[in-house]
Amino acid sequence: MSILIKNGRLVTASEDFIADIFIEGDKISAIGKNLSMSADEVIDASGKLVFPGGIDPHVHLDMPFMGTSSSDNYETGTLAALHGGTTTVIDFVLQTQGKSLHHALEQWKGRSNGNCYGDYSFHMAVTDFNDHTKAEIKEMVEKEGITSFKTFMAYKGALMIDDRQMVGLMNEVKACGGMVTVHATNGDLIDFLIAKHRSEGKRSPLYHYLSQPEITESEATGRFSDLAYQTGATGYVVHMTCEGALNHIRDIAKRNQKVYAETCIQYLILDASLYQRDFEGAKWVMSPPLRELKDQAALWAGINQGTIQVVATDHCPFKWDQKRLGEKDFAAIPNGHPAIEHRMELLYSEGVHKGKISLNKFVEVSSTNAAKIFGMYPKKGTLAIGSDADILIFDPNEKHALSVKTHHMNVDYSAYEGWEVTGKCKTTILRGQVATDKGDVRIKKGYGQFVKRKKIKAII
Repeated sequence: MSILIKNGRLVTASEDFIADIFIEGDKISAIGKNLSMSADEVIDASGKLVFPGGIDPHVHLDMPFMGTSSSDNYETGTLAALHGGTTTVIDFVLQTQGKSLHHALEQWKGRSNGNCYGDYSFHMAVTDFNDHTKAEIKEMVEKEGITSFKTFMAYKGALMIDDRQMVGLMNEVKACGGMVTVHATNGDLIDFLIAKHRSEGKRSPLYHYLSQPEITESEATGRFSDLAYQTGATGYVVHMTCEGALNHIRDIAKRNQKVYAETCIQYLILDASLYQRDFEGAKWVMSPPLRELKDQAALWAGINQGTIQVVATDHCPFKWDQKRLGEKDFAAIPNGHPAIEHRMELLYSEGVHKGKISLNKFVEVSSTNAAKIFGMYPKKGTLAIGSDADILIFDPNEKHALSVKTHHMNVDYSAYEGWEVTGKCKTTILRGQVATDKGDVRIKKGYGQFVKRKKIKAII
C-alpha cells in the first residue's frame, strides 16, 4: 500500500512548510516539493495542516475503579482516539496489592490484545513495592518494553505507596533505565478533608473539589521532586492542574534536575465553577479536580515556557448511571472524564486559534514530546523519512460543535456539550493505512499494535 499526500502544510515541533509526503508500507518514504511517484491513493491536502499523529500518554481504558469500570474499552477508546487525530495512547496497568506486576500485565493484555484500532503502550503502576516487585522491574523494561512506572501518593489502601517505597522504586527504576511517574496529591490530607465534609453532611460534587485544595497537589509535587532529586531518578508528574504545583517544577530546574510535567486539556479550558451545578457537577468529578482561572493562565504560561512538556487527557469515562453511584455521596462518584477524542481539536481551537500557543508548540505538546520522553521517538511523534506513517490531516478553518450526538466515545454525555471549536480532524493515517476519513472507519479492530519502548533518556 502506498499513499501520496499532496500540497499540505507540514508542521512538526520545529518546522512549518508546504510539501508532499510519500508513504510506502507503514513508513514515510519521502518528503519534498512536487513529488511525482505513483501511489495507490492520492490525498489532496491543499489548505490543510499535516501533523504527526497525536500521542496521548495518559488514558484509562477498561479500567476497574471504584466498584465499576471505565466505559471505553480498547476497541471503542482507541477508535475514538483515531477519530480525534490521536494515533497512539499509553494506558496504565494497575498492580493489585499483594500480587505481582506480571499478574497485572497479563490481565491488561487479556483486555487489549487483538482489540485495538490504534497503537498503544503501557505504563506499569506499582502499588506494592517489595523485594518481589523490585525483581520484576528489569524484566518489564528489557523484555516487555515498559519503561515508565506510575506511583500514587493518594488512594490509600488500594493504590497509594509511602515515601519509603517510593525511594526504593526510584532507585531500582533508575538502575534499569526507566522513569517514575506520579499522581502527586497528598492522600492523607485529602482523606481527612473527605471525612470532615461527609461528617458535616456535605455530600454534593462541590465537596469533591473542596476536599482537594491546591496545597494537596503542590505539597506532593514538591515532595516527589525532592525524592527524585535525592535518588537521581528521572520523574514525570501526571495531570498537573495548578500554579502551586507548577512553581515546584520551576524551582527544581535551578538544581539541574529533570522532572517532566504533563497537564490535561480539561485543566486548560474548564474551571471549578462547574461544580456549582448541583449533581450535574459529577460530570467533571476527576482527581485532581478542576481548578481556578488563575491556574489556567499559569498552565498556558508553563507550556510556552517549556516547563510543561505534554498535554494529555487522563481519559477515564463513566456513563451517567455509573456517575450516579455517588448521587448521595460525592466520595462514591467514579472519578474520570471523557476527552480522548477531543484533545487535538480543543488544543488547536483554544490554543493555536486563540493565539495562546504556536503551531510548533501544538505539535510539541500533543505528540513529539511524549514520543521523546517515553522512548518512542523518532518512530513516533514526527514527520520524517523512516518514521511510522502516523499522520493527521487537519482543517484549521472548519467550525463545529462538540456533542454526545456526534462523538465516538462510549459515554452517554459530553463534558463539552455545545462547545464551539475551530479546526477539525479530517483524515487520520496509522502506519500507512487510512484509519479514519471524514468520520468513516477504514481499518479493522486489531490493527493497532503494542509499542515496545526504549529506555528513558533525559533529552528535552
